[in-house]
Amino acid sequence: MIDKNENVTTPTPPPVPPSFGLPPRLEAPTEADFAALAIELGRPARGVKAVAFRCGHGIPAVVQTMPRLEDGTPFPTMFYLCCSVLNSTIGRMESGGVMKEMSDRLLLDADLAAAYLAAHESYLAQRKALDDLGIAVTAGECPPGSSACTS
Repeated sequence: MIDKNENVTTPTPPPVPPSFGLPPRLEAPTEADFAALAIELGRPARGVKAVAFRCGHGIPAVVQTMPRLEDGTPFPTMFYLCCSVLNSTIGRMESGGVMKEMSDRLLLDADLAAAYLAAHESYLAQRKALDDLGIAVTAGECPPGSSACTS
């Protein structure tokens, strides 16, 4: 942004939502959910334990998956986004540089970094309660040197 004196100003980032890092409400998947997921994914869903979020049409948009698939393959992505519309939206955001912006914010915003670390630790604890993969990897990028990314 440029103010009236032609100085570059940095916009104030939005506040961290109070629900950031809290576990979702989980629902047992139904046969209709599995059918909808197969259509959305173009294949049968694997390792689904619960529905974590439904879109406005009631279709599973995020599912909780087991840390290991049925064949024993490690699958560290505990919350899997399976909505093609949301995936496309996130892809546009990522290609527009939002990950870099958020990584930069983590270095500058202590409250955001603390919330990010709490979410990371919560995620690991939830996944470990299902099955311990022996790794401390969640997902996404972390800026080098950020205290939010150490555990």
